[in-house]
Amino acid sequence: MSARRIAILIDGGFLLKRLPRLVKPEFVATPEKIASCIPHLCRNHVKKLTGCSNQDWIQHIYRIFYYDAIPYGGKAHHPLSNRPIDFAKSDVAVQRLALFDCLRRQRKVALRLGKVNRDHDWAIKPDLTKKLLRHRTALQVLQRAQAVEPTGASPAHFTLTLSADEFGELNKLRASWDALDAASVSLGLRQKGVDMRIGIDIAALALKKQADTLVLVAGDSDFVPAAKLARREGIDFILDPLWQQINADLFEHIDGLYSGFSRPRESTGDAAAGEGAAAPDQEQNDGT
Repeated sequence: MSARRIAILIDGGFLLKRLPRLVKPEFVATPEKIASCIPHLCRNHVKKLTGCSNQDWIQHIYRIFYYDAIPYGGKAHHPLSNRPIDFAKSDVAVQRLALFDCLRRQRKVALRLGKVNRDHDWAIKPDLTKKLLRHRTALQVLQRAQAVEPTGASPAHFTLTLSADEFGELNKLRASWDALDAASVSLGLRQKGVDMRIGIDIAALALKKQADTLVLVAGDSDFVPAAKLARREGIDFILDPLWQQINADLFEHIDGLYSGFSRPRESTGDAAAGEGAAAPDQEQNDGT
């Protein structure tokens, strides 16, 4: 068995998005269950790197860093449902704060929390915006209507003749607007400070020689500058993208690629080619 000092850095937002694809539904049902998945993930990485038993894995851990953002706690008025929203009392905020409390009680876990700011006002989702803009030519019919002389006694009544194409476009535009619901718009919230904290910790761990192996659980390439620094300092840098595909050029900036969870069953086109799934089915049943 090779002795190591391993630091595991987890992008919490990324983990929470991927977790439902990697574990059984009951293990994402509550904050407590989600928190129990994290030592399972870390244990499998340590076993892969050292070959140690389940009981001894924690001895190789320097620290488990969990990065996320404190949920937005402001208030706003929803433009479609016309009701006030207290984000501090939302299910997402309550569950995320409960998860943080669970993680604070776990051994060798350190929370690194950024914050969520209100970056801009309400906006329609991009895919729906494109759909609405595709039918904007139907509004030209209304411009033509302004030039039509009103008929009858009331100026509010007039006759407008539409072609079949114009009628179809107007119907599509109406259907697109009718399809909008409360979930079709979102407040412009933006996470701040999380990536910066990951980069600072990687640099500090490398320069202070606090660990000889870093395992980063993340899915984007923002870590590359910090990974280069760590590798120049002799750190073994492992990336766990949780079976999400990564760009091929990232391989030159890491020393290994594998996951602490078993490959998801629906992994066609979704899984990253790694050095192996670190969690056999038997172990998956133990913790997740």
